[in-house]
Amino acid sequence: MSDFIELPLHRIAHGRAGDKGDRLNVSVIAYDEVHYPLIREQVTVERVAKLFGHRQPGHVERYELPRLWALNFVIDDVLEGGVNDALNLDGHGKTHSFLVLSLLLRVPRDSLPADRNRIDAAPTSQQLPSNPNEGAGS
Repeated sequence: MSDFIELPLHRIAHGRAGDKGDRLNVSVIAYDEVHYPLIREQVTVERVAKLFGHRQPGHVERYELPRLWALNFVIDDVLEGGVNDALNLDGHGKTHSFLVLSLLLRVPRDSLPADRNRIDAAPTSQQLPSNPNEGAGS
């Protein structure tokens, strides 16, 4: 039996966000098919609504896209009126996908690739190239 680890959603999925008026659209897409059921089970309407609680969402709807290993959330009334009405810095809502990707999930350790099965798998400064253009091609 596999032991579980808790890690942020962004370790097993990526996200996209968009907006239309005061409606935010956030998609969460699993990197690997094996993680889609975990994401579907743990990234719920209730958890997403709670994440945006400080913005008092009017309604949160979740759409499942199993063939894409994705979930799509439509969140109403969280963009302070939208890009034309809001004074906030992110009137378009583009960065809100990372708020969702910060959710913590319980994931079986053995379902992670070898380079992702450690909590500390993020690269350290010693692992990063000293020249940001190194390996970028010519």
